[in-house]
Amino acid sequence: MDALAYETGSGLAAALRRKKISSAELTRHFLDRIERHNPSLNAVVTLNPAALGEAEEADRRLARGEEPPPLLGVPMTVKDTFETAGLLTTAGARDLASYVPASDATAVARLRAAGAIILGKTNTPAYAGDLQTYNRLFGTTNNPWDLSRSPGGSSGGAAAALAAGLTPLELGSDIGGSIRTPSAWSGVFGHKPSFGIVPGLGHRSGLPGTTPEPDIAAYGPMARSAEDLSLLLRILAGPPESAARGWKLELPPARHDDLSSFRVAAWLDEPGFATDESLLEVFQRAIATLRKEGVAVDEEARPGFSFTSARDSFEALLFSGLSGTLPGKFYASCQERVRFAGAEDRSPALRFARASVLSHREWLIEDIKRQEMRAAWRDFFQRFDILLCPATVLPAIRHDQEKGLTERTVEVNGEIRPYLDLFSWAGVIGVSYLPAASVPVGRTSSGLPAGLQVVSGYLEDATALGFAARLSKLLGGFSPPPGFAG
Repeated sequence: MDALAYETGSGLAAALRRKKISSAELTRHFLDRIERHNPSLNAVVTLNPAALGEAEEADRRLARGEEPPPLLGVPMTVKDTFETAGLLTTAGARDLASYVPASDATAVARLRAAGAIILGKTNTPAYAGDLQTYNRLFGTTNNPWDLSRSPGGSSGGAAAALAAGLTPLELGSDIGGSIRTPSAWSGVFGHKPSFGIVPGLGHRSGLPGTTPEPDIAAYGPMARSAEDLSLLLRILAGPPESAARGWKLELPPARHDDLSSFRVAAWLDEPGFATDESLLEVFQRAIATLRKEGVAVDEEARPGFSFTSARDSFEALLFSGLSGTLPGKFYASCQERVRFAGAEDRSPALRFARASVLSHREWLIEDIKRQEMRAAWRDFFQRFDILLCPATVLPAIRHDQEKGLTERTVEVNGEIRPYLDLFSWAGVIGVSYLPAASVPVGRTSSGLPAGLQVVSGYLEDATALGFAARLSKLLGGFSPPPGFAG
């Protein structure tokens, strides 16, 4: 295995501080790997021509002996939805094919201030709008574990690049599983932070001149270890500059230091939203291993609401929150479709249309439901420290680009299900603003990665990441896909 390519970001930062390697050497190393391995993946879609010069400047700073910021000289990539000053930022959309922003997104600026070298940008579906990664600008990104399958989306280029050793660290975004699903499908780590703790200014989910920060959306780290997620979150989290004069963020520490002290609940399956048996086998092995280590795991505990009601509120709040970006003619067609639909019609297309045209009163009702769910979660996390649940119901799916999201289907345990069901587990967690780390916990019998969400209470990100680190040590953590170790 290429030890340098698969070293953690924190390990590379330490090697740079000890002068075991230079930033320029490290940057060339990853650029060489991108040249060698990216053609089969199409994960990295834009390179930063200034990266080597920035690395050489980092080496000069290290040589002067100044106290280095935590990522000084460490190269990394960034999802192409984040604005990068002077570097093409397309969000996978043809409308942005030549867009070069003048300034960095807030999250990117914080990474640069921490010393990171931005190697380039990773692929995403147009405006981050799918759980697969493909677009008309750059084409399809493949999963390094099986090139016929998707690495997930919308942070799919990020996950594929991490798994293939093209980058040690990444910056992703997540509104319906866009960090957690690609992390699970590609066998890497990702963290969707508590809503609101990482600013989204400069995350491009609309045309230039718009600055949307949608409800539910979160922006967070992706890596190959839980420790690197924690490192990046410390850099990224904090109030936006416009609010920093008046408040600061101080997240509570992890509730426990040793694994056996964590009170764990596991919600691995749900009637009507069944998890594929290939994943359940891996998840049950992980639970059995935890119990052998003395961890008490309750598989019956549930929050005080139904899965279906939470999924429905997620869809209503998600699609209504994004409706402002819909073209006028398409929005009008949604209104027309809802007007003539029967009340019994629960098809995915009607669910999307109804949510997109919610009245303000209807949105307020859904938001009240969310507040009730958040109260139920607060009660739940008084009794438990951690909830384990699937990132999604299937391992990585084969590329499927023939139809729109509401027309596609997937097969789970022999049953044909709506494609939108892939969003359900991530949505039930995300709609209540909870932090959730996606952690690789093994591989299915067919060799595909399996990932669990490690969920904790709101603002208890350190508890989720602390448990994720201990769980990954117990289960083996990241392993490189065949064919990319060298």
